[in-house]
Amino acid sequence: MARITRLTYYPVKSCAGTDVPSAEVSLAGLAHDRAFQVITPAGDILTQRPHPVLATVRPTVLGDRLALSAPGREDLVLDIRRDGPRRQVSIAAWHGEGVHQGAEAAEWFSDLLGRSAELIGVPPDHERVTGGETPGTAAFADGHAMLFASESSLDALNERIASGGGEPVPMDRFRPNVVISGWAEPHREDEARELAAGTAKFGYAERCVRCQVPMVDQETGAKAGPEPIRTLATYRRDQGGGVVFGMKAAVLRPGQLAVGDEVIVHSWAGPSPSTAAAEPPLTATASRPAESV
Repeated sequence: MARITRLTYYPVKSCAGTDVPSAEVSLAGLAHDRAFQVITPAGDILTQRPHPVLATVRPTVLGDRLALSAPGREDLVLDIRRDGPRRQVSIAAWHGEGVHQGAEAAEWFSDLLGRSAELIGVPPDHERVTGGETPGTAAFADGHAMLFASESSLDALNERIASGGGEPVPMDRFRPNVVISGWAEPHREDEARELAAGTAKFGYAERCVRCQVPMVDQETGAKAGPEPIRTLATYRRDQGGGVVFGMKAAVLRPGQLAVGDEVIVHSWAGPSPSTAAAEPPLTATASRPAESV
């Protein structure tokens, strides 16, 4: 029986996640997930790819306030601005706006990154359509509302890493929202087309193409490559050359999730190359940018 073993939301995109025993799910994903984004004054997003230190920032949503902490930095607690001055932002192929969260937040992130930075939040009139096999919406995530990964997928990957003399990696390298246990075959999440847990329902969008963020130690904010990307690249490439791990989904029905909830798959795709004895290249949507979550 497949069950949820971990739920995580990431209040500020590319910063640390918060594990919770239960969470409300809106059409845009877990409550507070990627509700804030660090950007340049020109509206370009700032992520762990060039700034791995963002992994050490621990944001916490406290009602109408956002708390920020990081090693060696003074904590900052902000009143969340639901509306106010807007900033243009571009995330993957989407172009929209965010609400500027004030000078204190801008100064805090600028000092951390050593460059001019600002913090924006999702505005109340936020509109965004995400693509993939099941369209949906999302806050400031790269592409989709939810990211699912299974323990069996990580176990199979770590077995390959260990057989090559490397050190196993934890699940947080992949920054999923939902971790599932109970599937014997690795990458079973790739084959789920419609699934439900708790009172929410989800539809498959696409496999998650990974960038270099999984090579960042999420505890220390230090680059710790080449694993797991090196090993994944030997058996988990799509036809466009991207390395894939995890499944991205749209929310079909809002509701509530909790650790321990059974995951029920209402429809599956056909047998996937991901679980075949011999694993040929996976099929995937072409020209998709790698995730930077």
